[in-house]
Amino acid sequence: MTDPTPPGKRIDKAIGTALKELRLQRGHSARSLADLSGVSAAMISRIENGLVSPSIGTLAALGEALEVPIVSLFRQASTDHTDFTFVRHGEGLKSTRITEDHRHDYINLAIHARKDLRFQARLVTLLRSAGPPPSYVGHGVVFVQVIAGEAVYRYGQQTMTMRAGDSLTVDAELNHGFTEVLSPEFVFLTVQAEPA
Repeated sequence: MTDPTPPGKRIDKAIGTALKELRLQRGHSARSLADLSGVSAAMISRIENGLVSPSIGTLAALGEALEVPIVSLFRQASTDHTDFTFVRHGEGLKSTRITEDHRHDYINLAIHARKDLRFQARLVTLLRSAGPPPSYVGHGVVFVQVIAGEAVYRYGQQTMTMRAGDSLTVDAELNHGFTEVLSPEFVFLTVQAEPA
């Protein structure tokens, strides 16, 4: 069943709900938040009840007073749909990447796309005998967590030897990737998030 409330009013109510929750979590009354933010207690009450559409300046002042990013005030805003992916141990979409002189297997654990974000997680297995792995250039941020084995990772001009338990986060815009597998088998989790 579709909510008949106009979208603008739904957002106003969501902002009000988030503001009230954050205010109460931090132990503020409307008056004490007003003193910290410079926004009147009456206006805070009207915002919390979804009666007004606060300006960006007002939201910024409230966010600063509550010590939260402004986006936290939109956390209750809902979309028409959401997706989730649940993958049981040992499952996932098994895939193989083939380049001119290399081949490796990986398991897609999660692929999630929204209008503003694309997110993917893969469990990758590299074999020393399979040749040099490919390098990548992309967008967003990449996280790598080593599960087993040892390999050399290159990020731009930097190289580092990574072993089980090591992790790394890089901006994907710079050339990056494993260049040499030192153990017979090397297993790692990679997570990438990028703008859609």
